[in-house]
Amino acid sequence: MVDGKHDLRALTTMLQQPLLADFRKPSKSVWHCALRTAPADRRLSDAEWEVVVREVLDRTGLASKDDEGGCRWVAVRHAADHVHVVVTLARQDGRRVSTSNDFYRVGEACRSMEAQLGLQLTGATDRTAGKQASRGEVEKALRHERTEAPRVLLRRAVLSAAAVANSPAAFVTELRAAGVLVRERRSEQDPDVITGYAVAWPGDHNAEGQPVWFGGSKLAPDLSWGRLAARWETPSGPLPPQLTTDPALRQDAYRQATQTVRAAARALGDHQRITEADDVATAGGDVIAAAGRLVEGRQEGTVHRVTDRYQRAARASWGRVPPASPLGAYLRRAARDLARLARAKRGEGQEVADLLMATGALAAALADLRATQHRREQEAAAREAATALRGAAHLLHRAAPAPSAGTATAHPTVTAAPRQGRGHA
Repeated sequence: MVDGKHDLRALTTMLQQPLLADFRKPSKSVWHCALRTAPADRRLSDAEWEVVVREVLDRTGLASKDDEGGCRWVAVRHAADHVHVVVTLARQDGRRVSTSNDFYRVGEACRSMEAQLGLQLTGATDRTAGKQASRGEVEKALRHERTEAPRVLLRRAVLSAAAVANSPAAFVTELRAAGVLVRERRSEQDPDVITGYAVAWPGDHNAEGQPVWFGGSKLAPDLSWGRLAARWETPSGPLPPQLTTDPALRQDAYRQATQTVRAAARALGDHQRITEADDVATAGGDVIAAAGRLVEGRQEGTVHRVTDRYQRAARASWGRVPPASPLGAYLRRAARDLARLARAKRGEGQEVADLLMATGALAAALADLRATQHRREQEAAAREAATALRGAAHLLHRAAPAPSAGTATAHPTVTAAPRQGRGHA
């Protein structure tokens, strides 16, 4: 203590010594990591936090156990629930320092400590989550009185467009119809061929007043152009235009879609068909997106938001592209058929409710599958989607007028659909 204040000069000097002695002068001299317990976790003692920090440093290789030549570090506990770890990136023995894959190694250390100390368990990193909005994006959205950051809104818009499009041109058309700004990248050899794309949310500008563009892979791993283009390698052909107005064809589209989704739910529960599960699960998201169009149009609403959470649960881990399956193809065809219905009409509320209930069962089956695979984050996302979809279906059921004695039961309209749903006359 100096004049009643902590004197950190000696500590700072000790941390800097290996850096000053390193003739290579690394471009990044400090590694910083914040470690925090969950709100429901018990309070850890200083000794327990030391065990956690040493495990993290060991797993990352920055200061392995029994390695006297490792990097120098300091851990500071600012509050009861978290500590900050600072490491100077120069080893004491002069060897090179590597921070490669440190994000994943830290995750492994945290999960090990959670199990050892009886803390809330977190899911393993598997690259199935969509890209999260940065703190700056969230704060910017709040300043502009948006409920969510443009990156999140764009991801849902792209998911919805991809679900119902059957060609690159149709995909771009769907996005523009939803009000999204689209910038296409064309082949230099053949200008008619699209080789990439970026999207921007209307009114979202940078400091120079230009739109803030996001490539598909910056929204979610399965929204890159390469992954989307693979959907359209086998042309599906145009859908019958009369599907929009012919009552019999509309009923058939609802029935076929609902039956296909129910078959998909059974398939996910059948571990003998586990090899096609990821493709079936992903294709099921297309049907949910199409159902959102029926209930909410292109507006943001409950079912649209559920699509994002469901796809989080459905994606194959580590960006893997699942092999195509016949049932997955049937689901994607069903989604495109539903898209041709435009908005649900009065008298079709029961059909929409049955479809939503089937998608809820699909999400529940996916949650059970992810539970057996010990993929906790995806399990939680699937259960959240199942609850929301079943809730939307129940709202439609309750919206049905009570039948009078001796009269046929009237189908409920979709006017009571969750959040922003509206029915068409």
